[in-house]
Amino acid sequence: MAFILRRPFAISTTLKQLPKSTSITSAPVRTLHTPTKAPFTSSSKPSPPISALTKARNAFHRTYMQPASQISRPDAGSIASKLLYGGAIVGGTVLATNLLFNRETREDGGMPPFERAYLNETFLHTGLGVGIIGVAAKALHSSGWSLRLMTMNPWVVLGGSLVFSIGSMIGCRSTDPSNYIPKYAFWTAFNVAQAGIISPLLFLQPALLARAGLYTVAMMGSIAFVGATAKQEKYLYLGGPLLAGVAIVAVSGLAPLVVPATAAGTLMWSERIWLYGGLAVFGGFTLYDVQKILYHARMAERGVIQRDAVNESISLELDFLNIFIRMVQILGMRGGNNRK
Repeated sequence: MAFILRRPFAISTTLKQLPKSTSITSAPVRTLHTPTKAPFTSSSKPSPPISALTKARNAFHRTYMQPASQISRPDAGSIASKLLYGGAIVGGTVLATNLLFNRETREDGGMPPFERAYLNETFLHTGLGVGIIGVAAKALHSSGWSLRLMTMNPWVVLGGSLVFSIGSMIGCRSTDPSNYIPKYAFWTAFNVAQAGIISPLLFLQPALLARAGLYTVAMMGSIAFVGATAKQEKYLYLGGPLLAGVAIVAVSGLAPLVVPATAAGTLMWSERIWLYGGLAVFGGFTLYDVQKILYHARMAERGVIQRDAVNESISLELDFLNIFIRMVQILGMRGGNNRK
């Protein structure tokens, strides 16, 4: 049940980052120096038609991107200071998270080699999965899939994402690890399903997406470090509360589809719950999943279950995507506020 709620409901709200289809055909804003429109004469030539893809790109440039005249080229000193500032944030986050949540470390002499090997294998598959999602999203976006997805009915997008994501995920998790071909085929289909939903994010600035990815890696890395070095099974009790929290976040993500636009206060609070509450919930899921991976490694060492790093990586991929989407929205909102 947790896997059903953690991704499909959240990925349907990705399109909240993007302008609706009505904004694509909105009239351009006139400036103070724009002359009055001249009356139409027979000698005037009609302007060539603008494709829907061009209109969509223009809408995204108006919404998320600064005009070229407002962009200044940073010098080498500012770039170096930003890198140092980012490194200090990452290091400080790791240190603060470790001091806050990891006051009681393991008492068995550290992580055994079989746990470390299983965790590293899971992280490897997680990185490969995220890479497949990125490459597939780029390919789908270049083929025009993002524009077609934006013009679809939101309920159709929600239903299709549920069927494809859950179906491929169940197929992957129910396949024996020894059957490599069907196992990795279902796993690849699951990653492509996620890529098809997040591909509209590629309309945004690459620098914004890169920053969101860096912050996501920093957040998940620090939390994973805490989970890996904490006492055994210390955070496994979080499964039930996190499931309740993700249900609330999922319902808040569906609010724009059912709540009328006149209820601005309700929509504002539902967006905050989806954004910041989801960030906290999926950060907790990262901590829970890392400890669950180590618990499964100990069970596999005793021969109770089979080693299956592919199934374990799906959980971390879901955590990564949900945190990444929210980081993109937070950075986009901050950029919009700074330009006002």
